[in-house]
Amino acid sequence: MQHAKAQPRIWTRGLCAGVAALALTAFPAVAHADANGGRGGAEAGDGQVVNPGFDVDGTGTATPAGWSTTGTAGASFTEATGYGYDGDAYQLTHWSSSAYDVDTWQRVTGLDDGAYTLGAWVKSGGGDTADYIELQSGRQSNRTAVPVISDGSWIHIVTSVHVTNHEATIHLVSNSAAGDWTNYGLVTLTPGYASLPIRGGDVSTLVRSEQLGGTYYNADGQQENALDILGSAGMNYVRLRVWVNPEDGMNDEQQLLEGAREAKAHHMKLFLDFHYSDTWTDPGHQATPAAWANDSLSQLETDIYGYSAKVVGDLVRQGTPPDMVQTGNEVNGGFLWPTGLDYGSSTAWTTFGALLKSAIAGVKSADPHAKIALHIANAASWGGVEWFFDNAVAQGIPFDVIALSYYSYWHGYLDELQSTLDQTAERYGKPIILAETAYPFTLDSGDPTASLSFSTASELETGYAATPAGQAAMFRDTLSIVQAVPNGLGLGAFYWEPTWTVVQGNGWDPTDPSSGDGWENQAMFDYSDKALPVIDDYAPR
Repeated sequence: MQHAKAQPRIWTRGLCAGVAALALTAFPAVAHADANGGRGGAEAGDGQVVNPGFDVDGTGTATPAGWSTTGTAGASFTEATGYGYDGDAYQLTHWSSSAYDVDTWQRVTGLDDGAYTLGAWVKSGGGDTADYIELQSGRQSNRTAVPVISDGSWIHIVTSVHVTNHEATIHLVSNSAAGDWTNYGLVTLTPGYASLPIRGGDVSTLVRSEQLGGTYYNADGQQENALDILGSAGMNYVRLRVWVNPEDGMNDEQQLLEGAREAKAHHMKLFLDFHYSDTWTDPGHQATPAAWANDSLSQLETDIYGYSAKVVGDLVRQGTPPDMVQTGNEVNGGFLWPTGLDYGSSTAWTTFGALLKSAIAGVKSADPHAKIALHIANAASWGGVEWFFDNAVAQGIPFDVIALSYYSYWHGYLDELQSTLDQTAERYGKPIILAETAYPFTLDSGDPTASLSFSTASELETGYAATPAGQAAMFRDTLSIVQAVPNGLGLGAFYWEPTWTVVQGNGWDPTDPSSGDGWENQAMFDYSDKALPVIDDYAPR
């Protein structure tokens, strides 16, 4: 987590007059064509999508060649565009001056049975009751919502099914209010399944919450264990941080070990987050632990090796080995300051690289099977990602996973996130995770003892209100961006602190037991401690 905010941005483009940029809500049932021939319609018999870019017929065609349209007459049509996907001259548009419900669809036959992924380049002004792409085969179907892209940029989304009977039906569906719009560019259907194997949450404060009497309720209002609630929704991976010697014991190794036992008891994998400090670390804070403060570089290498080996070894010995380990938290500027990365020195990366290698070697000495992640902030900044990982590669630092933080209100639009993730995958060819992401369900505080970490309405993402529905839509659409990373390199994401609700004594400041957390408006539980709709985003894809 980082604390430096970007400047708010202004949405400058709308396709049609009267576009209302509102939060997306859950999908309703929308009638559309049956994959087994319920309404007849267009078919491709060679396993190929017909007219995938909607450029065969020119402007104004209500039913593009190769496609069928069901629903509101006139709400689906082709139009010319000077800024289509990859320079295409035409696009499919869903729009009407009155409320509409439309499905533009195509049945593709002649497919080999097996996994297939539907991809589509899309953009939308938001406000729809339902706006999604769907791939259907027999009784199987999966959907992905069309994200709201505030600056009018194209974005790529995917969804997958296992095809049977050699055919599948593509649906492009909008159930929308008057003036809402969605554009579609190139549509593809390719072999393979795009999934999200990691659907995680950082619950580092959960043990303390439980110790202090924190309670959690499912969507039906029944009290349950928080990990039972999240696990039932589909969460499968827990992230836990550890500090070296915190003043009040918060996030120390003992708390880590207890959290790891609870995670493994719920059959969840463990992502260990080393901060290598006695307190919070992020791009602006990387304080060396007090016990190591006067040590030389060679001594720090020994310190970080031994500490990493001990913590991981203790996890292994208690039967809760970490599945993945990040050696440092948001280390854009290094760690163990001022030794870890001195920008004024020509040897800065050599020094930081030596410390990272020692940390990784310590982890591997205790658990050779643990995957190593390097974690930095701002997943919407390709320049920052490229600079950091080019240097890491040049130093020969061994790592398995690229881990990035993404908070839209600090880092950028979803299309900027997608651009960075896609370029990262292409350049480094390594799996990618979002180690942190979150969004508010309200801008009101639930705890007067601490200011909210984020409460600025002007920095909310356009189209994603600070409401339970807006929170759910942002997390869902962020996961969709990760799912669409090429070559299956998008592993998934961790929601940051879904269980950090208001519990007296479970605050952010290890030096002040009376401090509040300031994160309660971004938790996955409301101010009555009841699960919010966002937990449904954990459902497997």
